[in-house]
Amino acid sequence: MGNIQRLLILIKPDGVKKSLTGNILTKLSEAKLTIIGAKAVKVSRELASEHYKQLQDKPFFGELIDYIQGKMYGAPYDRVFAFVYQGEDAIARMRKIAGATNPEEADAVSIRGAYGRITTKGVYENVVHCSSDPIEAEREIKLWFNPEELTENVYPVKTEKITEEKKVWA
Repeated sequence: MGNIQRLLILIKPDGVKKSLTGNILTKLSEAKLTIIGAKAVKVSRELASEHYKQLQDKPFFGELIDYIQGKMYGAPYDRVFAFVYQGEDAIARMRKIAGATNPEEADAVSIRGAYGRITTKGVYENVVHCSSDPIEAEREIKLWFNPEELTENVYPVKTEKITEEKKVWA
């Protein structure tokens, strides 16, 4: 086996609103990678801020946080679908399928080229997030997923006894 990598893919609220989840998953399947984690997430302000922390000094940071939280779309589009993919050279392969971050610069057959747009306020509605490198991928995966939510142990884990309140089925 070559360079096995994993990465986080998010289908952002604009992709959810445009009913593109199936189309995007079909396109991503061209990479022939394995999904080892998947869930729907209502993004908290804390999660959004931590996810985009490297952009916190940018003038568009507030709009970016509102965007990933789906605030401009409202329910039921105020969520993302989060996936962890794994496979050989996964990051480069998925970033090619996703296309350039700026939808206007993305290859027309890429996800962002086909479905993305730039709003009149200058926000990139680029439909998907794709980890940029192995270090960012690990940070993002650990941020969005708990170890038990993945089908494989991809990073070192430890067991801790934690007592906390949590929701359970009534």
